[in-house]
Amino acid sequence: MKNKSRCSWCLSSDLYIEYHDNEWGYPVSDDQRLFEKLSLEGFQAGLSWITILKKREEFRKVFYQFNIKKVAKMNTTHIEKLLQNEGIIRHRGKIEATINNAKQAIILQKEFGSLSHYFWSKAPGKFINEGEIKSLSEASTKISKDLKKRGWKFVGPTTIYSFMQAMGMVNDHDQDCYLYKTITKKQKLFRSNR
Repeated sequence: MKNKSRCSWCLSSDLYIEYHDNEWGYPVSDDQRLFEKLSLEGFQAGLSWITILKKREEFRKVFYQFNIKKVAKMNTTHIEKLLQNEGIIRHRGKIEATINNAKQAIILQKEFGSLSHYFWSKAPGKFINEGEIKSLSEASTKISKDLKKRGWKFVGPTTIYSFMQAMGMVNDHDQDCYLYKTITKKQKLFRSNR
């Protein structure tokens, strides 16, 4: 596996390589995983993704594996406790946003049937990486505006675009990455089965 051609961003760390090879870009439809990723992307704002990966297990522990209903019930006592936990990013605004977003996610699930249906109905129709490294897109800007209008926090267009890359809504693997064609096939199959 070490000799395979990979996206350049993941080469600095074994943790990055594992994430790249096993998660990044694979289409996801599970609401709990979508909520987790969106929450972690919010925590990542202004930081490196490797910081989040190193703390991900503790994030999962303190946020009930990102069970949306359980996170939505968290209160100020939970927040104060989390602010003392060195195993996560201790940022009050981001912690409060995660709890707020869980409440908003429940509303979105009621309206659209699932978070998956909401996000995938707004994903761009094509997955092609055109060799251009982006930090946002027209689709991520539209989703960000809509989520903010619905009361979500820490969901700017760049955060949403990173979420879309990770959850397979776009294929931003380098075209010479060994996973580029695999992800393209998985995305097409995923779309055809929806």
